Amino acid sequence: MREEHFRQKLHQYVDLILTMAAFCSAYFIKKYLLPGALSGLSISPNYHVVLLLVVIIWHISFEYSKIHKKYRRLSFGKSFLTILKIITINMAVLAVFFYILKINDVSRLMMLIFFSMDFGLLLLTLWVVEKRYEIRKYKKALRLIVIVIGSKTAAQELIASMLNNPHLSYDIMGCLEISGEEVGKTVVDGVKVIGTLDDLQHLLIREAVDEIIFAMPMKKVWEAENYLGLAEAAGVQIRILPHWNLRRYLMRRPKFYNMYYENFMHIPSFVLTATSRKKTALMFKAMLDYTVAVISLVILFPFFVIVALAIKLASPEGPVFFKQIRCGLNGRLFSMYKFRTMAPDAELRRGELAGLNEADGPAFKIKRDPRIIPFVGHLLRRTSLDELPQLINIMRGEMSVVGARPPIPEEVSRYEIWERRRLSMKPGLTCLWQIAPNRNSISFEEWMKMDLAYIDNWSLWLDLKIVVKTFRVLLAGYGM
Repeated sequence: MREEHFRQKLHQYVDLILTMAAFCSAYFIKKYLLPGALSGLSISPNYHVVLLLVVIIWHISFEYSKIHKKYRRLSFGKSFLTILKIITINMAVLAVFFYILKINDVSRLMMLIFFSMDFGLLLLTLWVVEKRYEIRKYKKALRLIVIVIGSKTAAQELIASMLNNPHLSYDIMGCLEISGEEVGKTVVDGVKVIGTLDDLQHLLIREAVDEIIFAMPMKKVWEAENYLGLAEAAGVQIRILPHWNLRRYLMRRPKFYNMYYENFMHIPSFVLTATSRKKTALMFKAMLDYTVAVISLVILFPFFVIVALAIKLASPEGPVFFKQIRCGLNGRLFSMYKFRTMAPDAELRRGELAGLNEADGPAFKIKRDPRIIPFVGHLLRRTSLDELPQLINIMRGEMSVVGARPPIPEEVSRYEIWERRRLSMKPGLTCLWQIAPNRNSISFEEWMKMDLAYIDNWSLWLDLKIVVKTFRVLLAGYGM
């Protein structure tokens, strides 16, 4: 309940920030972008005061109407009408304050633009929240994927509790047992024993796994520290139910994990996780990611149109956007977007250019790639502006502004187990490797170590520094 309340408040404050962005955008459009006599604004009134009134009125209306708490109980159509009703009432209240405070000459056209943009942005956040909730509830892709070690009483009780709790976003892949004789056995309601502990490394490398739950006495697991070490190396969260023996493993504190106790389904559990325990900071990071993505897409829309025209003129046969399957959080597959900078058949020609690959390890890099579109492609890649469509991925929750760059599945399939840990945080638009002046000369192993150093030392301050240095990279133009 506390987490749900936090999400509602987060949605509310994002909507308030977007309302401010809509007002500022409307002011800019009316003053500078409209044609002829429609453009320009008078010195009076003071639009800073008008913006302050907007923030106060919208905040009070959100608090009073409790709309962000009601969204889950309303259909999308009713939510649409509710948003329209609230904004209309807010505009009427704003007009009353204009009369009371004698604020005259407010541009009606600007307020109409503000009304339209605010309605569109609030409707967009509602749609995103609805879709993310729907996906988390019904689709496997964004649910937390769990492997349970054990299939006896403790595992059965845990799995039954998880399946009977509709608020949990867990998808149980199956159970692993010590003996191969148990494989194929149904544990609870369709959850089966899918293999033995010897299969754990294969599953961690080949499948998207978010958490491993040990639901059997650790003393029954021969050399348990090896399996714990495998999960730690891959960056997958470990949860251990009571009756464990961890002395040999904990004699050397895990290099990368945070350790803490937590009540899980009313059962005390011991958690080791590669994810930072700065949960408030991580939620703030998520809020900033979403806000920055939405506002940036609105502001950059004219630029997107210009780039699209340039690409079509330079290479009319292919699409404007290049879509490629990448690996996200803990190996999830998603479609990443970029401006197309190469010939339409670039992917088909990759095999014939394999001998020109200048990168070591699984990565594929060619400095003078013959597949790049002349001038336009080189310019976009040199300035890294071809990456901007990934703002869509950030808005969809698949990426973050800052984080390790998302690899392709072929690269991930060739990772060593310790390299897989770079997938334990959401991939990003920019990262430590991205801002390195000599990034294309960095070895693959050093690149992986930079990403892991980011994960191990993550903070909002580090993200801010990377973002600032990214702008310097864009201006310097050494993206190639």
